[in-house]
Amino acid sequence: MAKLKAGLRMKSAVCSTEVMVVVAPDADLEITCGGAPLLELGATPKPGGTIVEGAAAGTQIGKRYVNAAGNLELLCTKPGKGSLAAQGEPLVLKSAKPLPSSD
Repeated sequence: MAKLKAGLRMKSAVCSTEVMVVVAPDADLEITCGGAPLLELGATPKPGGTIVEGAAAGTQIGKRYVNAAGNLELLCTKPGKGSLAAQGEPLVLKSAKPLPSSD
């Protein structure tokens, strides 16, 4: 996988998921969706790809997905049935920051 950088758009090879990199670490990471590596947006996926068992939690449009270290953040621009992972570790929904009280 090429080095990730903010603004890079990628898509799943096995479902309709599309993401944009918001925050990326300096190191190379293998990002997967549905168990298959993500492709650059213009690439053509190989026919016959299917979602791997255990990687079908799905993605939600407009949601941000992060890794445990917090150095990778992806924004879902098109939802799909596959779930996102980095280096085999599932990415989780980024929680919203609590707003200050307006008392």
